[in-house]
Amino acid sequence: MGDIQTTSGSKFWISEDAALPATDTLAEYEALTWVEIGMIEDLGEVGDVSTEVSGASIGDGRIRKAKGARNAGTMAVICFHDPFDLGQLKLIEAEGTNDNYAFKIELADGPPTPGTNTFQYFRGLVMSKGLRLGTNDNIMRRVFNIGVNTAITEEPADDGVVLAARGEGTREEKKDATAR
Repeated sequence: MGDIQTTSGSKFWISEDAALPATDTLAEYEALTWVEIGMIEDLGEVGDVSTEVSGASIGDGRIRKAKGARNAGTMAVICFHDPFDLGQLKLIEAEGTNDNYAFKIELADGPPTPGTNTFQYFRGLVMSKGLRLGTNDNIMRRVFNIGVNTAITEEPADDGVVLAARGEGTREEKKDATAR
């Protein structure tokens, strides 16, 4: 078992262009051009929750439950307002469209070199771009709500040791070889 992880050091990106509806695999996500979003204070929450479907059985008076449709949620991303941050500007631009964009999260959860962090990918709509002003002693913040429309595609953290021990190199070396 490892140590607990904090979000500190994690990163978040939006795709340069709207995502195609068929963008679902790691290779398709990794082929996109990304714009990093800066000055993030809070990445919110993302991940599937099944809708509860229920009905009451007359015979024993028990509620029966089943899983319905899955919902990956609406991710509330809070940034310190930076009118010159390219990532925040891309989110503002995306909010003005009805297009799904691709998003990439890098969790700061990997081991030291040659290990790599976990990456998560999904497509969604930027639903809002609120500017939270507050009072004299508040920091201005942007609140972007992203309606997630796909399952989360994950590339788990990799310690790099197993691949290297088998002579396969690290995950990064394999990506470099594939790109050639």
